[in-house]
Amino acid sequence: MAVKKLVLGLLVCGLVQSGLPTNTALAAGHTATQPPVADPLEPFNQAMFRFNLTLDEYLLRPVAGGYAAVVPLGARQGVTRFFRNLNVAPRVGNKLLQLELAGAGTELTRFLLNSTVGGLGFFDVADRWFGLEAGYADFGQTLAKYGVGSGPYLVLPFFGPSTVRDAVGLGIDGAMQPTNYLLPTVPEQISARSGWLVGATVNARALNLELFESVDRFSLDLYGAVQDGYLQQREQVIRDAVGR
Repeated sequence: MAVKKLVLGLLVCGLVQSGLPTNTALAAGHTATQPPVADPLEPFNQAMFRFNLTLDEYLLRPVAGGYAAVVPLGARQGVTRFFRNLNVAPRVGNKLLQLELAGAGTELTRFLLNSTVGGLGFFDVADRWFGLEAGYADFGQTLAKYGVGSGPYLVLPFFGPSTVRDAVGLGIDGAMQPTNYLLPTVPEQISARSGWLVGATVNARALNLELFESVDRFSLDLYGAVQDGYLQQREQVIRDAVGR
């Protein structure tokens, strides 16, 4: 299977949506050549990879199929924009940590425009009317910019392909969400975050129902191909931050 489709697949088969622009991920599959990353955790990673694919096979894909049957394509695309708009805090925070002040300002401006004129983000008027294109930043990228190595390859249950550095970054990005501080109790915070993640993932999966239809989803070759695609995608993200 082509790397292009695999990179898209690894972005939507986990139960988390980072907000990474799909065109960036797909381009990475063709333009980046990543250095080798160690995989000493391969037995664990293989088990988690099979778990995630089984979860997609028996839960996520059927739910997404039912959702797609009742929610039109245009509405699903709007929901994707809505969830991305909500996820502004980690992008702004990491842009600031990376000393990209203009990028942080653009993200804030996009959020204000899309949250008001754009109907809470269902429409990307910031890009369409004002030419403010969507950006991307995460804490794993920030760590890499300041010289922190990726560490071993790691497949997370529910969240999919990662590295030790990016897994730490995922936790920090989650801590940047305002709901952690606006909601009064931990159960409420967990419920809000879980609802967000599941809703975003079901919607994303509903936009890609044909994913993995033509491959053996449980083959060892697929594990290696997804690993390679993820590492290429991440190298491109790191290069964008480091500026090389």
